[in-house]
Amino acid sequence: MNSFQLVLRGSSHSQNINSVTSFVGEDSSGSFGIEADHARMMTSLVFGLARFKTETGPWQYLALPGAILYFVDNKLILNTRRYFMSVNYEDITRALLDTLAKEEEELATMKHNLRNIEAHILKRMLEMSKS
Repeated sequence: MNSFQLVLRGSSHSQNINSVTSFVGEDSSGSFGIEADHARMMTSLVFGLARFKTETGPWQYLALPGAILYFVDNKLILNTRRYFMSVNYEDITRALLDTLAKEEEELATMKHNLRNIEAHILKRMLEMSKS
């Protein structure tokens, strides 16, 4: 059976997985699959789950907060900030939801801080214009 290499690159770790026979991911146009000897391609994966299968193993799931996918010369390279990998769909879904909740909380905090900074700058500008 034809296979390809999957290279996962996150900010804290990376790994190479050989003998991958199929990959399923999603970009802005929808879900798609890649098998060995696929034409060269590059796309941006959306936040969510992807999956891949090796010659001998079960489907493995990847939780990704988005990624850049590049397939060339039978090598699939995924560059992402971080990723979680598991053969258990429930575990990986939970990790993805936890990550999403944490990122939403951090985004809300950042927006709140930006509003405070904007208000402070506006106040200072008004004070300066009065003098």
